[in-house]
Amino acid sequence: METSTRIPVPGTYNFRDVGGLPARSGVVRRGALYRSDGLHRLGEEGRAELRELGVGVVIDLRDENEARLMPDDLEGLDVEVLRLPVFEGSGASQGRGGITLEALYLRIVRQHSSVVVEAVREIASTPDDRAVVVHCTAGKDRTGVVVALTLLAAGVDREAVLHDYAQTEAHLAGEWLEGMVEMIGRYGVPDSPELRTLMGASPREALESALDEVERTHGSVRQYLLESGLDLQDLAALERLLIEPR
Repeated sequence: METSTRIPVPGTYNFRDVGGLPARSGVVRRGALYRSDGLHRLGEEGRAELRELGVGVVIDLRDENEARLMPDDLEGLDVEVLRLPVFEGSGASQGRGGITLEALYLRIVRQHSSVVVEAVREIASTPDDRAVVVHCTAGKDRTGVVVALTLLAAGVDREAVLHDYAQTEAHLAGEWLEGMVEMIGRYGVPDSPELRTLMGASPREALESALDEVERTHGSVRQYLLESGLDLQDLAALERLLIEPR
């Protein structure tokens, strides 16, 4: 099945173009919407790659503390940055209370729909000649849910969205995950299988449970977004931007 394409942007591990995913009326346009882990390590080469990719909007879903500790390295780029904290802290920090990925994703769709709507509206209103990057720390949980809802709202195939989400784990394994475990350990959080799952795993069941909740409660992702503040014009603009007709 078609999945998003990882782009080796220097300083990132999980920078991907969601273009190519199948949709109801075509395929997702390449070069329109990217998803990523943190952008704090870009350096000159990474910034040059973002410039080459036409990135004009960065949607940062991290909280103030995360952004302060690992500020996006965007100096010199002509980009609009929109800060939309989904909740306080990364998925790993949420896990100190024993929360699961399933519970974390349900919290996003139940309690933070207004942030999701604002992100989708920003994507929908982006000019055709400027690409959008949605990111958090890992590009997995907050980014995964927001991007999934955005794609589904534009008519992308549900199975393709779930399959694409599940590929995230492979990009974070190894250097990224080990580095994050070490960093969090310095704040007194011990290494454990549960921590590694929260930080680096992307089981499709976790996202599927959130989507099932949305569909059970609202009927569809589109209706969920409409009831949360989006309007039909936004949805139409989103589809025009993201979907390339067959």
